[in-house]
Amino acid sequence: MKVIKNELIYFATALMFFTRIPVPFTVPYSSEIMNKSQKYFAWIGLVVGLINAVILYFSSQLFNLEIGIVLMMISSVLLTGAFHEDGFTDMCDSFGGGYGKEKILTIMKDSRVGAYGTIGIILLFALKFFSIQALGTIDIAKTLAIIILAHTSSRFISGTMIYTHQYVTDIDVSKSKPLANKPLDGTALVVGFLAVLVSFALIPDWRLILAFAMTYLGKIYMGWYFKKHIGGYTGDCLGSVQQVCEVLFYLGTMIVWKFI
Repeated sequence: MKVIKNELIYFATALMFFTRIPVPFTVPYSSEIMNKSQKYFAWIGLVVGLINAVILYFSSQLFNLEIGIVLMMISSVLLTGAFHEDGFTDMCDSFGGGYGKEKILTIMKDSRVGAYGTIGIILLFALKFFSIQALGTIDIAKTLAIIILAHTSSRFISGTMIYTHQYVTDIDVSKSKPLANKPLDGTALVVGFLAVLVSFALIPDWRLILAFAMTYLGKIYMGWYFKKHIGGYTGDCLGSVQQVCEVLFYLGTMIVWKFI
């Protein structure tokens, strides 16, 4: 019984950290609980993806596909508090306008959004919109499953950064965001990957394995880039990996559906 209670706490911690979905009970917090909650990052992606898919389905029935996608994107931002999008804009500003580790990290923790962040998020949203639109015109039912799979896979892949790269301590620890930055044993990866497998079960198409592989290559490149310039990753880097990998999964799906 205690084990189940602890797992519920870990899941609720991840849910509160990554979304604004209310949890109907008081959840204790500690750095240990935060780190152990990482096993459920991908499951939170599945929940967010499912909500997005439902909103897209009903709004596209009420209006049309394009309006449905915009409403889905709005709801996604409201649902997560633009958590990952904020990391993406910070990443664009810091790596675009900074030179050297100290300067990059200084810009990264600045709450203001600069030109690089603004341009980057506009282009990211545009790419997300047009890729989902292109998929939706092919098969709307499959696209709904793809959205769930993209959210789940991107969060799982982003979480693997904790295992493959070094966490970079913020130069001002007092202003650093809470973050699960210590890798657990392989069990956490298995639990996270189970969410990906559940998502794959919604649309049993072997070609999507290739789309997943293409997406992971994007994470490898971003991890290499982060390591080259700052020696590892930060919380904002994880958010940017999630956003980029979500879009890469849509693009990868378009490629495999078109050529295979």
